[in-house]
Amino acid sequence: MKIPPLPLLILSCAALAGCAPERAPEKEANAQILAEAVAKPEDCLLLVWSNQEERRVDFDRENDFVEGGAISCATGTSASQFDAAIAALREAAKSGNKARILEEIGLPLLYIDAQGNRREIEDRQEVEAVFDEIFDPAMLDLLQQLDLSRMSVAKDQGAFFDLGALWLVVDRDGGRPRLMTVNRQALDEAITAARDQAERNQGHPVPFD
Repeated sequence: MKIPPLPLLILSCAALAGCAPERAPEKEANAQILAEAVAKPEDCLLLVWSNQEERRVDFDRENDFVEGGAISCATGTSASQFDAAIAALREAAKSGNKARILEEIGLPLLYIDAQGNRREIEDRQEVEAVFDEIFDPAMLDLLQQLDLSRMSVAKDQGAFFDLGALWLVVDRDGGRPRLMTVNRQALDEAITAARDQAERNQGHPVPFD
C-alpha cells in the first residue's frame, strides 16, 4: 500500500532563531540538522527545545526513538508534544466527545475511505458533518488504543499508526501535532494483517519454562 503523501514540514525563518544576516550561518546549520537528520539526535532535540517555552527534557530524551528513527529529527518536534496530542485523542475517543476530537484535527484533513477514494476536507463544519463516516467504530477503537510506543515516524512527513491509518503532522517547529490524515483503507489492511499474524501464532508451540 502506498502511504498518502503529506505536507512537508516548513522551517520558518522565525522558528530557526531569526533572519538577521549576521545569524545566517546559524540558521542554515539549524535547517541542515532537521533536513538531513544527522546522526546526533540530541542536536535535533536542542533545536526543538529552542522553539518551546515549556520543555519535558527527560521525557523527550527517553522517548525520542520510535520505529523509523528519532521523533525530533523526523518531525521537528518532541516526543512530549506527540504524547500530549495522542493522550487527548485517546481520552476524547473513550469519552465519545466529538468536539474534543475535532479540536485535535488539522485542516485540510485528508480522508481515504475503505475503497481508497481520497477526499481533502477544508472546512471544520464539513468534517463535523461527515464525522460518523470518518470516525466509525473501528476508527474510534483505534483512537482509544493510541500510545506513543506504537507510533512510527517518516522523515519530513509526520508520525503514523497502523500502516498509516492515522497520520499526525506538525505545522511549526517544536509545536503540537494535529491529526491530518484518516485512512480507512489502511486500517482495514492493518486489521487483516494483525488477524493473520494471530492465526499464525496459534499454530506455534508454546514454550515451557
